[in-house]
Amino acid sequence: MQLPPLSITILPTIEAITASQWDSLVDDDQPFLRHAFLHALEASGSVSEATGWEPCHLSVWQGEQLVAALPMYCKHHSYGEYVFDWGWAEALERAGGRYYPKALSAVPFTPVPGARTLIARHADARAVRALLANAWREQCERLDLSSWHLLFANEADVAAWQAQCPELISREGVQFQWRDRGFGDFEGFLASLTSKRRKMIKRERRLVAEQGLQVARLEGEAITSADMAHFYRCYAITYHERGRPPYLNHDFFERLRQTMPEALVLVQAYIEGRPVAAALYFCGSSTLYGRYWGSEVVADCLHFEACYYQGIDYCLQRGLTLFDPGTQGEHKLVRGFAPQRVRSLHYISHPGLAAGVAQFCHQEGEHVSAYREAAHQALPFK
Repeated sequence: MQLPPLSITILPTIEAITASQWDSLVDDDQPFLRHAFLHALEASGSVSEATGWEPCHLSVWQGEQLVAALPMYCKHHSYGEYVFDWGWAEALERAGGRYYPKALSAVPFTPVPGARTLIARHADARAVRALLANAWREQCERLDLSSWHLLFANEADVAAWQAQCPELISREGVQFQWRDRGFGDFEGFLASLTSKRRKMIKRERRLVAEQGLQVARLEGEAITSADMAHFYRCYAITYHERGRPPYLNHDFFERLRQTMPEALVLVQAYIEGRPVAAALYFCGSSTLYGRYWGSEVVADCLHFEACYYQGIDYCLQRGLTLFDPGTQGEHKLVRGFAPQRVRSLHYISHPGLAAGVAQFCHQEGEHVSAYREAAHQALPFK
């Protein structure tokens, strides 16, 4: 029996497709690609044309069956991406061109590595990617978009796209991640470290307690609307301290609490029974993701406790093997988080800008590789 031909549809919102259809393509270790997460972004207004994120998701069908999808947005700026291309935009505009709008395949405000191209196991992956490539190229041409960017794709996704589209420019970065090496428990993790770093972590955890702070974790449906409201106040503080509004609103987080509570872990810090700080994590099948944090008080080492040590301890208790605590931060290195390569891919239609960006990314990549190797040498394990 001959299968129906592949066809492609552009979804103006994630709501244009059912959660069961979309989630049938999503790996169970990737909560950020779930329909509920993407829907919360759009339904809350955090992601919309008004905020500079215009959804135009690509979906591939075989008859009436969804066989692939690629989250995509028409972007009118470069905020909330964490792969910085402001310099590229300025260069093109100085030359008389226009960089925005552009096309972007990523999870908004979420620099977490993972598969970005969702393809059913039984589908012809090469044929699917060829169709998707034609689709984003046509979008760029039809809407006069300067470029298409694939951010924080995992190595398998990057390699497949490079094989499909050799003209894509690869850009490297570094993130720090913790992996369980068979530590057993937190004391086993500490025992694997050098004496200097083991004493440092013990001192930092002791200092949190000496300041009168108690730390507790809430999971899933145990997280109440009041807990989420307090977390959001703390989260917003981290943005207000930098003089800008938060990317995400309270409605977004409340929607997550209601629609995907099983993926949420909330760490709260208390003083005399009153919550004063919070960190929100997400759980996959084997990975813990540290995402958002904020505090109403200034307390030494509280950030390390809430965002790193609680996460490591949770992984060891629940059998999770990988902890991704978020972007940036060499301070993670001395606490056992190893440097990992992250990559993005870029298609730029302007030949001159494409050549300049390719040269820049090559030179930058050499420095990033050297830095990653040096960071590995500085890990605190015995």
